[in-house]
Amino acid sequence: MIRIAHLLRGARRPLLLTGLVALPFAWAPLAAFSEDHAFLINSSPSLPNWAFWLDKSAPIARGSLIFFEPPSSPLLDRHFGEGPHLFGKRVLGLPGDVVSHEGDQVLVNGRVVGTRLEQTRLGLRLSPGPEGVIPRGCYYVGSDHPRGFDSRYAEVGFACRGQILGSGRAVL
Repeated sequence: MIRIAHLLRGARRPLLLTGLVALPFAWAPLAAFSEDHAFLINSSPSLPNWAFWLDKSAPIARGSLIFFEPPSSPLLDRHFGEGPHLFGKRVLGLPGDVVSHEGDQVLVNGRVVGTRLEQTRLGLRLSPGPEGVIPRGCYYVGSDHPRGFDSRYAEVGFACRGQILGSGRAVL
């Protein structure tokens, strides 16, 4: 037992030097990984999970969960505080899909994806979201939450490439 303790004491310096030499080699991949990934905490009831793993380089497809910054708006500032805001929503429509409105229903390619409300919980008027062909680089986004702020409303509109931080997946 005493022999092992003596060996460990003698190995401290070489182990420390090896660690210092190896640190830059381990740091570079970790730094590169952290540039493309993030751990996000959800503070909104519009998504059922409270923690998400964001991958900035993951492909975006129908059903993907994406995180984006909606356009600045007094309505969003009133509800969430002054921006910028980070939203997480499901991709319900892809570039080339057609968005239409029938009464308060919103359809993508003829399939109902949501119901619009006239006003927010604070009584502010909501404007109908975009209609027509979804442009290249943009997505129609939404959630199952009936009061979610998403592409149903002009205040959010389509989520387009310059606004999108990446695609995520629920972890908790």
